[in-house]
Amino acid sequence: MKLPHECRDIEDVRQQIDEIDNKIIELIGKRFSFIREIIKFKSNKDEVYAKNRFLEVIRKRREIASFHQLNPDIIEKIYRILMEYFIEEQLELLKKKQK
Repeated sequence: MKLPHECRDIEDVRQQIDEIDNKIIELIGKRFSFIREIIKFKSNKDEVYAKNRFLEVIRKRREIASFHQLNPDIIEKIYRILMEYFIEEQLELLKKKQK
């Protein structure tokens, strides 16, 4: 992985961006594997929604975004989409578990 200033042309920059995107998606997949695992410890919809945990994750991710000089509002939007997707997946897993 190169540093941004080490890139020699636009294709080099794009290649580095593609590598980063692949890693981001790989990490989302890894996060999802833990999401699938956590359903073992949940027994109802309230536990899946985990409102307090949801809000705490958003708060912490906003802090991390600020630390990295990213717009916390945008990072919050990304995480809300991601977590809503994972909640829907957990609800489906919960249905299967309860059968």
